[in-house]
Amino acid sequence: MNDSNSAATIDDDDNGNDDNAYIQFAKEYPFVNNFIIASLKTVAADLLAQTVIAQTPISDVDLQRSLLFCIFGGLYSGAFQYVYQVQLFKRIFKDIDTFTNKSIEDKLKDIPGIQALIGQTTLDLTVLTLVYLPTFYIFKASVFSHAGDPHAWFDSGLSSYMENFSKDESALMKVWLPADIICFSVPLYLRMPVRQSVSFLWTAYLSFARGGH
Repeated sequence: MNDSNSAATIDDDDNGNDDNAYIQFAKEYPFVNNFIIASLKTVAADLLAQTVIAQTPISDVDLQRSLLFCIFGGLYSGAFQYVYQVQLFKRIFKDIDTFTNKSIEDKLKDIPGIQALIGQTTLDLTVLTLVYLPTFYIFKASVFSHAGDPHAWFDSGLSSYMENFSKDESALMKVWLPADIICFSVPLYLRMPVRQSVSFLWTAYLSFARGGH
């Protein structure tokens, strides 16, 4: 009986150590952690959109499209977002570390912290609208276009951006306005992993709605 209890305790300790190991890794290497999550997330979301939502047979999966999302996800969601949402925001908005580590009750009493939260959310929604969406369409044009001229990629990408702007912006606000409030409220080392979780669903939508040739 004692041996069984001891074994159970050891198993629990091992599981706890595994959990702590990931948290420690996320804290020590947040950039690498986010880059890996972003790259894998975008590929998985695209494959979900192709095989489950669009019901494309595995043999007919568009690997070029999956590559587009993998590279774009790693560079934009993994690298660029980490730099501006963590490193840059820490410089623009003071004491966000303190705010994000408070309890919900204390956060609601922290007026400067709430103002910083609103500022981060507003700035991020602006970046999503004016940087993320056009960059996606330009990147898509560079992958799918047969033209080797970057000017053609920009023209095609910006044309698609303007054509789909109304629907894309409406969907973006519905998803990212509430998501940003949550993302910018959690501790900094969890900011990007939480964001990537929401982004998985967003990427699946974007892949289904805008990922085709």
